[in-house]
Amino acid sequence: MPYNGASNGSGGAGGGGGGATIVVSEGPQNKKIRTGVQQPGENDVHMHARDVLHKICHPHGQVLRIVIFKKNGVQAMVEFDNLDAATRARENLNGADIYAGCCTLKIDYAKPEKLNVYKNEPDTSWDYTLSTGEILPKPPLLGPGAAFPPFGAPEYHPTTPDNWKGASIHPTGLMKEPTGVVPGRNAPVAFTPQGQAQGAVMMVYGLDHDTSNTDKLFNLVCLYGNVARIKFLKTKEGTAMVQMGDSVAVERCVQHLNNIPVGTGGKIQIAFSKQNFLSEVINPFLLPDHTPSFKEYTGSKNNRFLSPAQASKNRIQPPSKILHFFNTPPGLTEDQLIGIFNIKDVPATSVRLFPLKTERSSSGLIEFPNISQAVLAIMKCNHLPIEGKGTKFPFIMKLCFSSSKSMNGAWNNATNEGMIEKENEVDSKVDIYN
Repeated sequence: MPYNGASNGSGGAGGGGGGATIVVSEGPQNKKIRTGVQQPGENDVHMHARDVLHKICHPHGQVLRIVIFKKNGVQAMVEFDNLDAATRARENLNGADIYAGCCTLKIDYAKPEKLNVYKNEPDTSWDYTLSTGEILPKPPLLGPGAAFPPFGAPEYHPTTPDNWKGASIHPTGLMKEPTGVVPGRNAPVAFTPQGQAQGAVMMVYGLDHDTSNTDKLFNLVCLYGNVARIKFLKTKEGTAMVQMGDSVAVERCVQHLNNIPVGTGGKIQIAFSKQNFLSEVINPFLLPDHTPSFKEYTGSKNNRFLSPAQASKNRIQPPSKILHFFNTPPGLTEDQLIGIFNIKDVPATSVRLFPLKTERSSSGLIEFPNISQAVLAIMKCNHLPIEGKGTKFPFIMKLCFSSSKSMNGAWNNATNEGMIEKENEVDSKVDIYN
């Protein structure tokens, strides 16, 4: 068999040139990329791998050559005509699934500047410059091809009321599978319209690696929209990806939560992700607190924008050192509430209970020394179960940021806007337990 390989070095990761090749392993900037496929014990990419790789790489730039080799599974090197194309492919495809829930791509820059292909071999290598024109690949046998716009971002599949609940089985990989989407059972919610360019996934950086988990992050971002899935990254400590219900929810999070302080000396940063969906993680790794690094929230009753009526009751506010609390036991005292936050290591400076308008639940205001402690309190104590007298299930305390800078101002605003009545009235009608 004729030699097919790479010039200017081996195909391994490491130091590099200035070409346009990508590899799915670690390496410096190059116009070639190396792609590796992490598979769940399957051989579904071995056949027609070149066609599949060309199909998913071609939208990001002109593919010149592909060399495939079997090393710890299926790996490949893809050479583009320029560095920008390789960069686009790396940024958009790294971490994406070829098919929903499997064949996860790991992509980085390759060391060699050019791939040497002396003969086109369908299963191992192909030089698209050897023919009179670039050969378009045959349709892959593993599923119908996805329709990508030329040299653009991957196709965006907007969430709708019918598929958001069914996100766990909705095809979210780069290639579509011929499986139907299970209709959802969620109440109506505002989702991204067809043609929306921006996705609903965001990156969250700067989280405390030792104490953060999916529930704590949910407790914070759920104030700005429905949360579908949260996944912490194993290779980037303190970094998570969050799929919200729509791009508007991501915009709210970026606007209000980007660069906010958390706890003592911490700061989180939030930005749009280039991925449009998070695929389900079957066996997530464990975080330092021994909780799973991935969690599904599409069925959570703690999402606060599941219907237009429910969404209208939410007041979108930036972080404040004063929080509203509601859906707490009617007999709860200020000292008891302060004790609850002390147990969670987020001591409050003052508490003020609203006059009871119903015997079913209570609400009020709680103040912290600064915004960073209030944000930490939201993450640790939002949706915290509190036992109540004579109830079968605990009350699920809910927290949100106040619009006022002082307790008196927050009290007056809540009274004028009727929030005292609303908080007691609305949440007493919701399931007490979660």
